[in-house]
Amino acid sequence: MKVAVAGGTGVTGRRVVEALAAAGHEAVVLARAVGVDLLTGGGLDAALVGVDVTVDVSNIATVRRDAAVRFFAVAGRNLLAAAARAGVRHHVALSIVGIDRVKNGYYQGKLRQEQVVREGPVPWTVLRATQFHEFAGQLLDRVPGPVAVVPRLTIQPIAVREVAEALVSLAGGEPQKMAPDLAGPRVESLVDMARRLIRAGGSRRRPVVPLWFPGPMAGGGLLPAEPGPRGVQTFEQWLADRSR
Repeated sequence: MKVAVAGGTGVTGRRVVEALAAAGHEAVVLARAVGVDLLTGGGLDAALVGVDVTVDVSNIATVRRDAAVRFFAVAGRNLLAAAARAGVRHHVALSIVGIDRVKNGYYQGKLRQEQVVREGPVPWTVLRATQFHEFAGQLLDRVPGPVAVVPRLTIQPIAVREVAEALVSLAGGEPQKMAPDLAGPRVESLVDMARRLIRAGGSRRRPVVPLWFPGPMAGGGLLPAEPGPRGVQTFEQWLADRSR
C-alpha cells in the first residue's frame, strides 16, 4: 500500500512514516521541505500519483482561531481535492478528543478540519486522540519567565508512537468515518506532569504555579467521554525512557 503523509516531517508525521515502513507500506511525505505546499496546493498532484491512502497529521503552531481555521480549512480542501483527482480510496485525519466541548482557538481550527473531511470527496476516517506525553513540555517551552504558569487540567496523555500505529492500522482498513476516541492508559494532572518533567531534567528548573480555567476545560473536557482503545505507555514510563 502506498500512503501519503501530510505533515510527514513533524513530530507525529515522522512516527507515522516509521510505522508505515514497519508495516511494509510505502510512505510518501507531503511537506514543504520536499516541495509540497498544502496551502497553495503546489506539488500535491505529482506527489499523489499512485497513492492509495492519505493520512493528514499536518499542523500549525498557533492559538489564534482565525489562523487555525484558515490553515486547516485551506490545507484540508487542497489535500482532499488532489486526493480525489489521484483516485485515493481512503483519507485518514488525526484530530483531538474534546474539541467539541473545549472551544479554544486552535480547537476551532480542528473542528473546521473535521467538517472539511466530512464534506470532502474522499471516503474518510477521523481519529480523535488525547494529548501526547510531550504536551507538558511543549507548554513549559511556551511559558517565559522565572515561574511556569500551568493550567489546572486533567488529561489522559498517550505516546505519539501509539497514535501513529493506530493511524496506520486505520489506513489499512475500510473508511469508518468517526473512529472510537484513542486515549492514554491513565488520567494525569497537567500541573503534576509539568513538575515531574522539571524534576526529571526535561525542562528548565523553576516553580510551577497552577492556573484555574473556568468551563469545560477544567471539568474534564479533554478526557474521552466514551469507551474506546487505550494506549499502553504511561507518562511515568515515557519520562523514564526519555532520560535514558
